[in-house]
Amino acid sequence: MLVELNIEDFAIIEQLTLNFSEGFNVLTGETGAGKSIIIDAVTMLLGGRGDSTFIRAGSDRARIEGLFRLSPLLRTAIDPILADEGLEGDNPDVLILGRELRATGRSFCRVNGSTVNLSLLEKIAAQLVDIHGQNEHLSLMQVRQHLTFLDRYAGLQSQRDQLAAEVRQLRRIRQELADLQRDEQFLARRIDQLTFQVEEIDLANLKPGEETELNAERNRLANAEQLSQFSAEAYALLSEAGSDEQFAIIDLFGQLTRVMNNLAKLDESWAEKREMVDNLTYQVEDVASFVRDYNENIDFNPLRLQEIEERLSLIFSLKRKYGATVEDILEFGRKAQLDLDNISHSEERIEALKAEEETLRAKIGRLALALSEARRQAGETLARGVETELADLSMEKAKFAVDIQWSEAADGVYVETKPGQVVTVACDDTGIDRVEFLISPNPGEPLKPLAKVASGGETSRIMLALKNVLAIADETPTLIFDEIDQGIGGRIGGVVGQKLWMLASQGHHQVLCVTHLPQIAGYAELHYHVAKQIIGGRTKTDIHTLTGEAQVNEMAQMLGVLSDSTRQSAREILQEAATTKSTRPKLEKLTIQNS
Repeated sequence: MLVELNIEDFAIIEQLTLNFSEGFNVLTGETGAGKSIIIDAVTMLLGGRGDSTFIRAGSDRARIEGLFRLSPLLRTAIDPILADEGLEGDNPDVLILGRELRATGRSFCRVNGSTVNLSLLEKIAAQLVDIHGQNEHLSLMQVRQHLTFLDRYAGLQSQRDQLAAEVRQLRRIRQELADLQRDEQFLARRIDQLTFQVEEIDLANLKPGEETELNAERNRLANAEQLSQFSAEAYALLSEAGSDEQFAIIDLFGQLTRVMNNLAKLDESWAEKREMVDNLTYQVEDVASFVRDYNENIDFNPLRLQEIEERLSLIFSLKRKYGATVEDILEFGRKAQLDLDNISHSEERIEALKAEEETLRAKIGRLALALSEARRQAGETLARGVETELADLSMEKAKFAVDIQWSEAADGVYVETKPGQVVTVACDDTGIDRVEFLISPNPGEPLKPLAKVASGGETSRIMLALKNVLAIADETPTLIFDEIDQGIGGRIGGVVGQKLWMLASQGHHQVLCVTHLPQIAGYAELHYHVAKQIIGGRTKTDIHTLTGEAQVNEMAQMLGVLSDSTRQSAREILQEAATTKSTRPKLEKLTIQNS
């Protein structure tokens, strides 16, 4: 919901801060005071087109900022977008949108303080607010949304998800079929290529870890002379006594061991140190044994070194073609063999895929038909509900319908319309239905697409009726109605006010309404009065909340001349609204029975 709206230097608004109720909010005031300008500002905030003419005279820029509180359901849709773009705010339950227009003609969009492009702002904002009177923000005017509204209304999401999974599987099968049925010459070239790759890798007879072992052996062979020299020198120091009374290290350790034994016999405190010397002696003897064996096994073999160099060269060549390591090369060969097997047996695979495709086309047809029948039943119930709402709004003769159409397609799914009669119908993730809401506002007029109904009070009432019936199905949290009272009188105004309050009282929507009718304003939970002031020769818009006698006086003026009589009428309107709120149950939802 929209919690706070800040407007600065926009049209005749110098600076405004509005805090809205989560229920039913109304804005009233004289024509030209700036009520619709506030709606224009919200439209701009949501990505509407703007230019420098909106900037208040004498200012170089206009700023609009809205603070929204996100429900858990809305967060599931918006959080992934914010995460992908790195736009997360300090509080995950709060979203701040901003828009700035400059006199130079440039426009800046912000989400949680970060600058974004206009399309991203629109993508996020479209899920937050519907503004009636600005069709680009009115989701009910978007035909592509009608199917989604109907499915939510009827609780058909699980059926729709099941069908979508099967359609995705059908697409995968068709893609594989298309791959296998491509140009035969291409397949022949592909077989030759895969055969060469598999044979080249197989002939190399690679072993995991082989390259590391070969590099180590190459290093030993290339340095055999130095290794022999140094190991011989090490062995001499360890085990062979030299001239000039130079003792071998092992001999010295033997002498040290005898001395330590004598010390330990005389003083037990030497026992631990004697054991340490014994261990060192054993370790030195082990080292000497290793050095001797190593020296004796050094291989001076130029032929072997050449073999290793050639083997490593082969591995390097294969790595350049097939992967960074021997393991990568082997995995490439495995996949190439699998592809070769699939292509080599493509005829058998093609036949199997065709059979699976036919089975799925029939299965999806059955699922789609069941979903379509449920939609048609729900559409009839929805239509009755909307017509009932329209009758309450003085459109007793209006007709509403949910139009559901199929399109035949040669590669569609099989739908049995009658026993033994099957047609192939186009189908996507949503099913076979193309859904559109139709309306006939007046007797004798044919049903027409909802999106083509003329704007005005009639359209406002149609939208209100639909919003009431689709209150749960419509996930847009904030609904704004501008000029909802156009073309209606006081009696119907009371009904409209009651329905707007009921729409907000469900807890699914926040409602903002610009109105000239006190009968509508009487149901408000928060009443704003918008007025113009002339200060220092400049016109500016001022806004403040109304309660008590201030609200009574405003509603009395909306009825005509301010007088005791109109004040009394205003009090009666408020009392009637209060009584209705306390006694009227919340908006009831029509129950859909799905077969």
